[in-house]
Amino acid sequence: MPTAEKEPITIALAGNANVGKSVIFNYFTGLHQHIGNWPGKTVEKAEGTLHFKGRTIDVLDLPGIYSLSAFSIEERISREYIAIEKPDVVINIVDASALERNLFFTLQLLELETPMIVALNQVDVAEGKGITIHVPELQKFLDIPVISTIATRGTGLDKLLNKAVKVAKSKKLARPARYGREIEEKIRRVTKLVEKIPIKYPPRWVAIKLLEGDEEIRKIVGRIDPKLVSSAERHARDLERIHGEPCSIIITAERYNVANKIARKSQRITPPRGPSLTERLDAVTTHPIMGYPILIGVMLLVLFTVFTVGGYLSGFFEDVMEPIQGAFGGGAGELIGGGLLGGLIAGVAIVLPFILPFYLILTFLEDSGYLPRAAFMTDSLMHHMGIHGKAFIPFILGYGCNVPACLGCRVMETERERTIAAFVVTLVPCAAVTVVVLGLVGAFVGIHWALALYLLNLVIIFILGRVAFKVLPGESMGLIMEMPPYRKPHARSVLKETWMRVKDFVYIAFPLIIIGSVVLTGLKVGGLLEPIGNALSPITVGWLGLPAITGVMLIFGILRKELTLVMLATLMGTANFATVLTPTQMIVFAIVVMYYIPCIATIAALVKELRWKKAAYITVFEIAFALLLGGIAFRLLTLA
Repeated sequence: MPTAEKEPITIALAGNANVGKSVIFNYFTGLHQHIGNWPGKTVEKAEGTLHFKGRTIDVLDLPGIYSLSAFSIEERISREYIAIEKPDVVINIVDASALERNLFFTLQLLELETPMIVALNQVDVAEGKGITIHVPELQKFLDIPVISTIATRGTGLDKLLNKAVKVAKSKKLARPARYGREIEEKIRRVTKLVEKIPIKYPPRWVAIKLLEGDEEIRKIVGRIDPKLVSSAERHARDLERIHGEPCSIIITAERYNVANKIARKSQRITPPRGPSLTERLDAVTTHPIMGYPILIGVMLLVLFTVFTVGGYLSGFFEDVMEPIQGAFGGGAGELIGGGLLGGLIAGVAIVLPFILPFYLILTFLEDSGYLPRAAFMTDSLMHHMGIHGKAFIPFILGYGCNVPACLGCRVMETERERTIAAFVVTLVPCAAVTVVVLGLVGAFVGIHWALALYLLNLVIIFILGRVAFKVLPGESMGLIMEMPPYRKPHARSVLKETWMRVKDFVYIAFPLIIIGSVVLTGLKVGGLLEPIGNALSPITVGWLGLPAITGVMLIFGILRKELTLVMLATLMGTANFATVLTPTQMIVFAIVVMYYIPCIATIAALVKELRWKKAAYITVFEIAFALLLGGIAFRLLTLA
């Protein structure tokens, strides 16, 4: 039985989006972290552990939110976790360059009366804007510890962790801020009533939520004491008669008023003499004319870099590893050499070289702050598909993997928009498809043909998105999103995040690649590939103009798209695909792979987000559309 001194400490990281929570989480937990979902929810749950001064510390990264209302799943999750699970300490990460806006959320956290400290992050960005924050003064107003940090450099994070452990051990609860006299009087009266009922939330917080008209809290309290809810409504109406506004707006305005007073008294702002570098970058990258060539240039540069680096690495790994495979003969040796080692070598030599540079570039763009600008620039285009620019972020994520792209569509406000966005992102060629397009068409037909396929893909996505917009009833929403400042990506943070993504890919994809390669080699040794290929030949040979054996690869491609190229190399006994396929066949094969449903994991993500019926419609449509488009492409290319 562990002593109290040795019991694990639980730390929850809470704050707005884009304040550096993930950087601090990664710094604390390193590689000892995992991503899952909250019980019964589709929102990601990031957890990790570390050992500090003989203590085991569990760290949980709460969703980035701006309030503790009940308007979104993320907001409900955060407040339920803090109020009911009661972590030993909450670290509220605050953006020092936007203090007043961030303090609005801090005041709500204080209302939950939990042990708490503030990480005043990005003080370097604040200084660049001429903002100097007097930490002792801020600490005095909030009555909780405040630690200055620069998360991207690791500055102040050890001090932050040390203070968090001390606060957790002291179990000192944060004290809620006090509001105006009239509001405080009503809060006091309702709090006295709440204290008489058995409820797991802090009484004052419940009283505030009842006055605000929070539906979830009203239901909970109403089941215990309906009269209490009625009494709170009367007090809320009293405030509304005095101020002429709904009580929720009155309390929100009071929080902003308090946040403004604290910010004014604890910071000094010296306006810079001219526009900062980030402001100048913003002016260029979001310019209504210049912004679009920059966006197109960035996307083309990403593809060119992935192709160049991936091609070099692929050739290098093939030269190193192929002699190992050649040491094994037929029979059982072929299962080991052609199946087991062939799958492993293909994964390392064909797949990994393209995955690694793509994830590195994607992480760099995320950390720099460019992706929200790209979302802003594409808002008008996205509106033609019935969605808004916010969908561009899962759209770009789709080039890495369609699974997180589908899950990322939950940022859309309505079910209709989520459906259109999820459908659209499944048409985006993920990194596995990039392996096929660049490793096959780019390498053996020409990079200009590979780029043409990506351009065709964008046109088709727009057309199909527009059709979906017309078919599904409803109106598109406007774009409301935060534009974080540009930041210099931190090498350590970028490399760590890239490694986490590549590691997840390796753990998930490589077993499937190796198993698929072994099964395929076993079918080959057993003489079963030809009957399967012949059964599918009306489609593969008659309609698509491909070798009959490619039907087997398209079936296995449902597991993962890169398996199609891996298995092609396994079956043909060579990675020099120019000796076994014509240029037209390579292009047609790439088109079919690019458009039929990405993989079984994507289907699972669609079921999770849209339920099985919509997922089934999307899956069947994309398989049929891929075959249709492939056949049309074969005929057009043959005529050319």
